[in-house]
Formats: sequence, structure tokens, C-alpha cells
Amino acid sequence: MTAAAPAAGPAVAVVVDGPGVHRLVPHAPREPGPGEALVRVHATGICGSDRELYQGNRPEGYVRYPLTPGHEWSGTVERVGSGVSAALLGRKVVGEGFRNCQVCDRCHAGETTLCTAGYEETGFTEPGAMAPTLTLPARLLHVLPDGADLTAAALLEPAACVAAAALKARAVPGERVAVVGTGTLGMFAVQFLRAASPAGLLVVGTRRDREGLARTFGATDFRTRDQQLPGDIDVVIETAGSADAARTSAALLRRGGRLVLTGIPAPGAAGLDPTDLVVRQLEVHTVFGAPPATWAHTVRVFAAGLLDPLPLVTHRLPLTAFARALELVGAGDPAVGKVLLHPEEPEKPEEREEPQGPH
Repeated sequence: MTAAAPAAGPAVAVVVDGPGVHRLVPHAPREPGPGEALVRVHATGICGSDRELYQGNRPEGYVRYPLTPGHEWSGTVERVGSGVSAALLGRKVVGEGFRNCQVCDRCHAGETTLCTAGYEETGFTEPGAMAPTLTLPARLLHVLPDGADLTAAALLEPAACVAAAALKARAVPGERVAVVGTGTLGMFAVQFLRAASPAGLLVVGTRRDREGLARTFGATDFRTRDQQLPGDIDVVIETAGSADAARTSAALLRRGGRLVLTGIPAPGAAGLDPTDLVVRQLEVHTVFGAPPATWAHTVRVFAAGLLDPLPLVTHRLPLTAFARALELVGAGDPAVGKVLLHPEEPEKPEEREEPQGPH
């Protein structure tokens, strides 16, 4: 990784010029235009998609260099443009990433992640939140309760993606449900499925050290993929992002069971067996991003205290430690969970990382 020396003072933004190359540049807020809001960023999360962006592994059309990354964030509205209610000023918010056209058939149907105008998303093709401020269309904002923890709220973007999966799964009380994958998305899936009052909630992963956290969030059983697994589950949400995980998920289901895939395997990966899907009449759904209704649902669940993101956060770093944060996320270290960047916290030589939460 290469980076220029940080600008003086904390007001810097990350700019990725291309695969493997980034700079820390002085940041000047962009004044909100008509219909826009300027948000003071509190925290920004890093996920596998950000590593793909940096490494150059994003599919063509799903990234536009140079850009400021950051699609998982929370903050406070500082200024608004014309046509935007002043009631937003000072409110804690999170925001949708997809920049939909609002006028195509899919947008009118509420399926904004399928907008036919093409893909545009904060942090991938539009400037993201790895900066002290973010200016974006105010219609994308979702207001949080005044007492909301903004550090926890920075994880509501991945939570919203999982909420989309949970809503498509349509789990009802008394069903047997399962989650495949034990990362951030998997742990959110456990929390959403627990809220449906299942008869049993199985979590399948590759790491036994995630069992305690999974059970804390509501799992009633935990197994690794090399153990004997049931084949009578009603609903499975897959979050691991591999072809093997998709096949494991399908094998867990009873005939006529429901499967929701959220992970994106590497290109060319062998997929599910279509004969198996047809013969067992499995119902398969997929999720890529979260539409507005799902975001609203996530914020309601979070405000009601049914979603607890904080135990997933293990590291909090200043924005100037962007390179270090990417290394942590890609290291495969079991002690690393969710890594957050705080744009306006200057890096201290004696305290470059602030681990927190369970390790």
C-alpha cells in the first residue's frame, strides 16, 4: 500500500486513486445543493467490499476511481440545502448507499437496488464517508432517535442488507431457522431471526470461537461445517459469500424450504445444483443492497433495542490509519471483528488502535 503523508490537522479524507494506491488529502466540506444535506461523519465501517475496491477486485462498473470510500457510516446533519426541512439539522442519521433514479419502473415499485438507470452507490461510484463530512441527497437519510449510539449505528448499513434477507425469508414463530456464516452479516442475521421467535436457531460456521457470540445473540445450536448437519430446516440465510456455503445452506433445508443468499462468491464459482432445487422445490432468494423500506425497518428494530451492533466492533481507529484498518480486515485474525474509522480523531503515536468489545 502506498500513501502520501497526511495533511496537517485532523481534517483529511481518504482518496483511492486506483488499485493499491491511496492518499490522505485535506478535506473541505461540499456545501449542500438543492435537496441535499451535509452530514458530520461520526464513524465509518470497513468491510470486504472496501478491500475489493482497494485491491481492484470490484466488477467493472461497480467502482469509479479516484474516489473517497466509505458506505457504512453514521453522523449528524450539519447543514441542509434548499428544499430540505430544517428539522433535519442536528439530527443523528444513517443513509442509504444506492443512488437510484426514482422514476424507473423498479424504483416506483420500491425496488431501488434494481434501478434500471444503472448502478451508483456512495463510497464506490460517488464520494463516501471516509472524510469528516459527507454531502448527499437528503432523501437517502434515515433519522435515528436522539439518544442513539452513533458508534453502533455505523453498522446499520450491513444490518439493513441482512434485514432485506430476513424479510425475504418470511420466518414465522415456531419455524426451524439457520444462519450460515459467522461474520458481521451472520451475527445480524441471528438477531433478526431471533426476533421471529423460532423453535430453533442453528448457526453454522468455520470458527468455533464465534459460538459464544452467536449464542449471546440468540442461537440455540452452533456447529462447524465438518460436523453432522441437519436437513430439516425451514429457513436458511447464507452470509458467508462462498459457493461451498451456498451448497451447505441448501443441504440444510427440508423439501420446500426457503433459502436467502447474501454472499457473493468469486466469479466462476460452482453454484447450486438446479436439479436439487427443482426436485426438492426449494425457494431461493438473493439480496444485493437494501431498499428504503428495509432501511426503515432496520432503524425501527435498532431503535426498539432488538439489534445490538456494538459487540461486533473490535477496533476503532482514526481515519489516518486507513491502511492499517485494511490490513486488519484482511488478516484473517479471529480477534478482528468490525473495524471502524473515526474521521476527526487525530492519530496518536502511543495509541494507534482502540480495541473494544469481545475478542
